[in-house]
Amino acid sequence: MNTAKDLFIIAMDVGQKHSVGQGDLSLALAGAELVDLIEAEAVTLDADRVVPAPRRTLEDRLLGEAASALSEEVPFEQVDDWLWRRGRDLSAAYQTAFEDAGELLRRGTRGRLNLGADRLELADTPSRHRALRRWEDEEPVLASLAEAVGIPNGASEPEGTLDGEALTTVVAAVNDAVMELEAVRQRRSIENAAFANVWRGP
Repeated sequence: MNTAKDLFIIAMDVGQKHSVGQGDLSLALAGAELVDLIEAEAVTLDADRVVPAPRRTLEDRLLGEAASALSEEVPFEQVDDWLWRRGRDLSAAYQTAFEDAGELLRRGTRGRLNLGADRLELADTPSRHRALRRWEDEEPVLASLAEAVGIPNGASEPEGTLDGEALTTVVAAVNDAVMELEAVRQRRSIENAAFANVWRGP
């Protein structure tokens, strides 16, 4: 049940070589939390509907918050709706949690991952080593979620495939949501450029 934290670590570590947006990462973290909840048997998927299981205690605070945020109203929430609702500002929540735990340190200069004014560095912790081992082992779920936010694993061929329809559904939904967010960005960029042209005049 560490996919979400491991994904954040990979974004902060390997992702420093790439441009990872907060919105993209937040959506992927929401997907990673859903993966963790599925593995913890806290939820199941009925097609693309997120069906909560009977309440259980989860040791991880953020994952517990995710479980508490699940909709319990029939016909239950669709995976893509969950990603957008739970994903709002989720990367910032993970940043705060990592800083509070002393696992993320500020260094005073801006890094490429746009999560704040300072450059952020991961502390040398067992959690970081675990995440990097999963990354080096090309674990399919972690690699797929990272790739969705623009962090390629670098392997010429994937070492494995996603295990199960539920995980495939979640990863596909994350990819669709990230592409939708990019489409929104491009549309706003075009609209802003057109507006600026109007003000500049001929």
